[in-house]
Amino acid sequence: MTDQTTSADPVHAPARTPMRIRARGRSFLALVLSPEAPLDHWLEGLDNQIARSVGFFAGRPVILDLGLVSQDDAGLETLQADLTERGIHMIGIEGASPDWPALAHWVWPAVLDGGRASGTIDFPDGQDDELAASPVAPQRAESLILDRAIRSGQSIMHLDGDIVVTGSVASGAELIAGGSIHVYGALRGRAIAGVGGQPGARIFVARMQAELLAIDGFYMIAEEIDADLHDQSAQALLNEDRVTVTKLP
Repeated sequence: MTDQTTSADPVHAPARTPMRIRARGRSFLALVLSPEAPLDHWLEGLDNQIARSVGFFAGRPVILDLGLVSQDDAGLETLQADLTERGIHMIGIEGASPDWPALAHWVWPAVLDGGRASGTIDFPDGQDDELAASPVAPQRAESLILDRAIRSGQSIMHLDGDIVVTGSVASGAELIAGGSIHVYGALRGRAIAGVGGQPGARIFVARMQAELLAIDGFYMIAEEIDADLHDQSAQALLNEDRVTVTKLP
């Protein structure tokens, strides 16, 4: 009898081409909260801030930096739950160890959610180790120039340089820049500059009506801006870890 092999025989099945694996970059703009003792007083201050800037933490990833507290501080055991009740979404915890007894029941974040999509990332093929190890020339920071008004609800993020808007920025809109921000119209929304550790960044506005100003993680809300500067040409800069707004000449 002659042996017969069917087309389903795996020995003679055609080789399958390996599937291409695709990956995309995802960048995150996270706020860093640094609690201080006494924690009950710090939470009161946080509640006051939330009341004055409703929705500021909504949907924003937060990194909790516990570097200013000790493992014996009262209220540390329940701090994570207290923040969760206030709608604060933690994507990371730093400045402390899970071995601290007060943190034994904490949930330590392991997944980053809510990032902003960026470009495609190519996997290295491993065929040229020397090329992979060679230094990459740094790219020059480019300004993002927008020749239009920014409507309410829009969020413009540019982490590689300055943002320049020749029109106005409506209430409820948001600008997020790695460098400085320039608005040649009225700024009625939020401007967040110096993201990624650039304390020298500034915010220049032709007509200051901002809901929120932030530089390198330090921020100021509308109620804290001098009333004499309302609708005036002004700049915001960081001075000794405080956002300061001054009138432009």
